Amino acid sequence: MTTGTPASGDGLELREVVKHYPASGEVVRAVDGVTLTVAPGEVVAVYGPSGSGKTTLLLLSAGLLAPDAGTILFRGRDVAELSEHGAARYQRRDVGFISQSFDLMPGVPAVDNAAVKLLADGVPLRRARRLALPWLERVGLGRRLESTPDQLSGGERQRVAIARALVNEPGLILADEPTGNLDSRRGEDVLTLLAELGRERAAAVVLVTHDPQAALVADRVETLRDGRLVSEAPTAVASG
Repeated sequence: MTTGTPASGDGLELREVVKHYPASGEVVRAVDGVTLTVAPGEVVAVYGPSGSGKTTLLLLSAGLLAPDAGTILFRGRDVAELSEHGAARYQRRDVGFISQSFDLMPGVPAVDNAAVKLLADGVPLRRARRLALPWLERVGLGRRLESTPDQLSGGERQRVAIARALVNEPGLILADEPTGNLDSRRGEDVLTLLAELGRERAAAVVLVTHDPQAALVADRVETLRDGRLVSEAPTAVASG
């Protein structure tokens, strides 16, 4: 694992990013002046206790939330300045977002769920299914292509969601607890896959997690606490 902050370039760069929420008469400082750079091909694991702002950090990076202050750049473009159409295109073509909720379409086969981002980008159904197939195979679901979400276990649904996130071969992979519903072996396989994909395709990868295995595949580990990156070893985060 390497340490230090890489130089900016075609990857992800956050500069003094702030996102605060009002809650019960108080202000929650979800992200509070975060500066972070993730170079193409670099894997960064972000640890921190629940409520530390990890998910908000990913949502901001994906253009799904707008910052209150600061700048978010991907490949030199200011994500917060994208139009609605431009943000949707960014999310379809550049971002692979793996969320804690699967958000699969009920009654729809796994292969079509995995292909949904391609379909939304105008790829014909037959070709989209063909492109989705190898990703489902890579997450161990090559024999469950026609299974609908109600026929899959929680771990299998998570793996469909992972295949869906990767099907567009994104330049930025943002994973929010990607191993949360997987057993240790599958979890290790998924973390290895995300790291390998990032390095093979020069994608910037951010893994937000409690899983201590993530540190083993990451090039760098960061700790987020109370919305700020801190110089702190992630010793007890696995239980947080």
